[in-house]
Amino acid sequence: MKKVFIAFSFLIGTIAVTSNAQQLPDRNEILQKTVLVNDYFMKKHADYTQPSFVGRFRPSNIWTRGVYYEGLMALYSIYPREDYYKYTYDWGTFHKWGMRHGNTTRNADDHCCGQAYIDLYRVCPSSPEMIRNIKASMDMLVNTPQVDDWTWIDAIQMAMPILAKFGQMTDEQKYYDKMWDMYEYSRNTHGGGMFNLKDGLWWRDADFCPPYKEPNGEDCYWSRGNGWVYAALVRVLNEIPADEKHRTDYINDFLLMSKALKKCQREDGFWNASLHDPTNFGGKETSGTALFVYGMAWGIRQGLLDRKEYLPIAIKAWNAMVTDAVHKNGFLGYVQGTGKEPKDGQPVTYTSVPDFEDYGVGCFLLAGSEMYKLK
Repeated sequence: MKKVFIAFSFLIGTIAVTSNAQQLPDRNEILQKTVLVNDYFMKKHADYTQPSFVGRFRPSNIWTRGVYYEGLMALYSIYPREDYYKYTYDWGTFHKWGMRHGNTTRNADDHCCGQAYIDLYRVCPSSPEMIRNIKASMDMLVNTPQVDDWTWIDAIQMAMPILAKFGQMTDEQKYYDKMWDMYEYSRNTHGGGMFNLKDGLWWRDADFCPPYKEPNGEDCYWSRGNGWVYAALVRVLNEIPADEKHRTDYINDFLLMSKALKKCQREDGFWNASLHDPTNFGGKETSGTALFVYGMAWGIRQGLLDRKEYLPIAIKAWNAMVTDAVHKNGFLGYVQGTGKEPKDGQPVTYTSVPDFEDYGVGCFLLAGSEMYKLK
């Protein structure tokens, strides 16, 4: 009888632990952690005009800062503090709502800042100067025949959602068509195609397509690179209409990636920098993890991902980040520095400061904003 009671107690305890592990964190707690991380960054980088000098001069409207402001505008959408808007608006004004290399740039990294410009414009659509330059650059892409500009998968996040946003704002199919043509080239043609349908993951660029292998013999799927594509699909699907002719294609890619990411989550909730080789610079990595949380939380909320299957994954990852990566003062640890593969931007530790802090914070803000919306 005693053995039966112990077994029953163990079963009940196991069920309770499993149930608690799958419970959504309190929304106020999610918001508090998200605000904490952002406020640390805003205080440390109060002067938004300051360029960076990592290796060379870079103005503060480069992609790293653009990603941060994507996250900040997402946070503003759920918690509209006036200083968030002002911090973003003043940054855009300082740069004259322009890009690093002007309106004729085809570089997706240059375009990234345009996502925040558009989000600001949507708050105050009486100020068309906010989007004049980025629209001119997107129109240049639309009106020229090249489709081979996005030769690295990061570019898909940096620029693709901008075309989707202009398609939504203008109701002109040409933006959706160009977006698909460029995405499809990166997906299926460049380097033999950078999306491996078999594994549901992306090679970062042609350098990592077969026959390149990780030390353990697996393909090299870089965490943050796949996070960029995953986030881009979310941001595109948020914009395009239900009857857009390639919407199903984007959804199918999102679902394939979701299944693949589920398989390689670490036991502690994070994802490794190398998704299929945990021994190659393995360890917790926050930026990729945050982008996966962002995508999964959105997919659950939209009904694209099964809640019972994916909510525990998103919760586990979110709890891991706020417990193990967020410092008491809001500094965000375990963020891999810039690069293009697992070995870059190392070491990645709780206290290591990446060469650029902004994009990691932006990824975390995107994740927090989507987690907050879950019910």
